Amino acid sequence: MSLTRNYTRELWQAFMTRRKEIKNCVASDLYSLQIYGPEYFIQFNPDTDFEKWAATEVTDFSIVPPGMETINLPGGLYAVFLHKGPASKGAESFQYIFGTWIPQSDYLVDHRPHFEILGEKYKNDEQDSEEEIWIPVRRK
Repeated sequence: MSLTRNYTRELWQAFMTRRKEIKNCVASDLYSLQIYGPEYFIQFNPDTDFEKWAATEVTDFSIVPPGMETINLPGGLYAVFLHKGPASKGAESFQYIFGTWIPQSDYLVDHRPHFEILGEKYKNDEQDSEEEIWIPVRRK
């Protein structure tokens, strides 16, 4: 998908209807994960495609429901931000992260998956919703 062709709602609806098929979950947290190409943040264009996953952490990959896939998150340094408020206002947090925090920090965006943790305080578009935003970084 891309930012202009955003199928996040459809992705999560499909995932949530099958979530109970995943028998070896570690916790109830959900992960919204994005994989961007190496040039994505250098020459930003909202039409540029990226890969998006709806996921949950599992103990192992021995039981994978039909039609679902696995992904391993590589380790490394992440900058972690807390977005408070409706998910629909998330763009404001991302604008701050990429427009202010990263340019003023000692870090560059690293080429690894980005993700948000939708934990027990996540309430989608409610005012008191909270989610963690994890941005892979490396020192300049």
